[in-house]
Amino acid sequence: MGIRVKITYCLALVAVCAAVVLSSCRGAKLSDAEEQYQRGEYFDAANTYRKVYNKMKSREERPTRGMVAFQMGECYRRLNMSARASAAYQNALRYEYPDSMAYFYLAHSQQAEGKYAAAIKNYETFLTYVPDHRLSQVGLEGCRLALQWRDEPTRYIVKSARLFNSRRADFCPMFLDGNFDQLYFTSSTEDATGETKSEITGTKKCDIFFSKKDENGNWQRPEPAEGGVNTEFDEGITSFTPDGSAMYLAKARRELNAGTSVEIYASQRSDAQWSEPMKVEITADTLSAYGDPAVSADGAYLYFSSDMPGGQGGKDLWRINLKEQVGSLENLGDQINTPGDERFPYCRTDSVLYFASDGHPGMGGLDLFKATLQPDGSWKVENMKPPINSAADDFGITFGEGESGFFSSNRNDARGYDHIFSFIKPELKITITGYVLDKDEYAVPDATIRIVGNDGSNQKAIGKPDGSFEFNLQRGVRYVMLAGAKGYLNVKQEFVSDIAEEDAEYYVEFFLPSINKPQVLENIFYDYDKADLRPESKVALDELVEILNENPNVTIEMASHTDRWGSNAYNDALSLRRAQSVVDYLVAAGIDMARLQPHGYGETRPKVVTKRIARLYPQFKEGDELTEEFIEQLSPEDQAAADQINRRTEFQVLSLTYQRY
Repeated sequence: MGIRVKITYCLALVAVCAAVVLSSCRGAKLSDAEEQYQRGEYFDAANTYRKVYNKMKSREERPTRGMVAFQMGECYRRLNMSARASAAYQNALRYEYPDSMAYFYLAHSQQAEGKYAAAIKNYETFLTYVPDHRLSQVGLEGCRLALQWRDEPTRYIVKSARLFNSRRADFCPMFLDGNFDQLYFTSSTEDATGETKSEITGTKKCDIFFSKKDENGNWQRPEPAEGGVNTEFDEGITSFTPDGSAMYLAKARRELNAGTSVEIYASQRSDAQWSEPMKVEITADTLSAYGDPAVSADGAYLYFSSDMPGGQGGKDLWRINLKEQVGSLENLGDQINTPGDERFPYCRTDSVLYFASDGHPGMGGLDLFKATLQPDGSWKVENMKPPINSAADDFGITFGEGESGFFSSNRNDARGYDHIFSFIKPELKITITGYVLDKDEYAVPDATIRIVGNDGSNQKAIGKPDGSFEFNLQRGVRYVMLAGAKGYLNVKQEFVSDIAEEDAEYYVEFFLPSINKPQVLENIFYDYDKADLRPESKVALDELVEILNENPNVTIEMASHTDRWGSNAYNDALSLRRAQSVVDYLVAAGIDMARLQPHGYGETRPKVVTKRIARLYPQFKEGDELTEEFIEQLSPEDQAAADQINRRTEFQVLSLTYQRY
């Protein structure tokens, strides 16, 4: 955010060297540089310091050269020229500059360049001097996290908004209102008002510009804001009341031989013209700076950043009630604010706040954070990660429709100039598709499928003639699905969609039991010559229990069949005992005995090959009846397969009118 410093806060002069060193080389040029620095004229000060630095050649001047290099680094750091700042701090250390803060600022600048390994090394070095330095600890954590995040970006798609960007700085986009068809932003473009260049940044002083969408929804080339908001001084960083009738903006306070600070002003809109801004009196404190205004989503509060006393350090986020200002000023607290800088608040809703910070662990410079107000009044703060965040400064976000909008960043600009970027988070495509079939794998046309989620969603669809269906889902939701059709029993399934932020397609099949023909229970096993159920039969029987619970008015016949071996009397008795074993299991599972009728058919009802059986046993054709005569014509292997098919347990719906009294 290098060019933004032209409307930034008053900064105290950093101690540059011991008085004895200054006295040995206090020429006019050095004194000029120091005065420029004190006034916040960092661009001019950097140029002057560089000239002084280049003139020092002798060995005796090494200590002073180290001091001047450090001050150059300070200027470049404030201008967000990270590469130049890193080089200057490295020179300061090379000339044995005695202040260990050079390691911290070097690490900070290297982090802003994305040189995380080097930054980690210098943060660790500085922490040997000051082990409890909070910002170094945060910087070190941010570097380590950045190495992870860089390989795991979020689904946001970020692009340069070229139409809005000039050859200078363009930043802090903001929609006028909920129509999202007018976008305001701040720029130091050569088209800005006035002719003089800023001593702070070396560019023209910032003005407010805006762009409109045409009738086709396309953005038009930016124009200066109409009315009286733009002057020869610095204006920018805007926010609007929900109806777009009032603008709050930051305005630089510039006085001769004094530091530059910021105040908040308000302008009224009438017929697309903005009135001359009037200062918003927040407190009687005239030494502190007040900037980065943001009106709350309901229009009741003005959020802003300030270095006024009573904060956590650096610049903090505050808010004040616009209607009842007296006594309403409050700091947002230490969950939001840190010893670093928190700036550029944006209220998306009354419980969701976005802001930029270099005091929370981040990728470098300012990172964008999302803060969500929790039911207990605390804030959950989340780094927005790449590609929204980068090693550079990322700040000044505004949302349009859905997960889309604009923000500003000085990424990929060696001069430190900010530019506007668009972002969009494509909607996840999470679907569930499937088929409704009968137990023999024939399509059930026109089935009704319902899906209910624990997020409150409730969807219904009619299956196609081939039994297929499809639903759109949300991630991380528990769903219950129910399928049914005329002539069939209902079947239920449950599942939970994945929480991963990626497209996903689920597949499910419903096999509906027909009420008009016997339904084979798969995987029902007995030991030879016994009727006792084997443990592996439990899964299939539990599924039948669920079907009967889903269809409480149904009564069924539970039938068992044997193969062709053994006498008729023996097979009839064995099959009845086996059917009774299934009924006993169902009763133990809570099914009323009155709904169940066991029956043993022995070998009297050979199976007719269905579509499903033909798929599993391709040696048989659909429609083949596995009678004893048919089986005896087969090979020994196929005879064994046919006997296995005939040995089965089935249920048949008897009625749909059962009522338990």
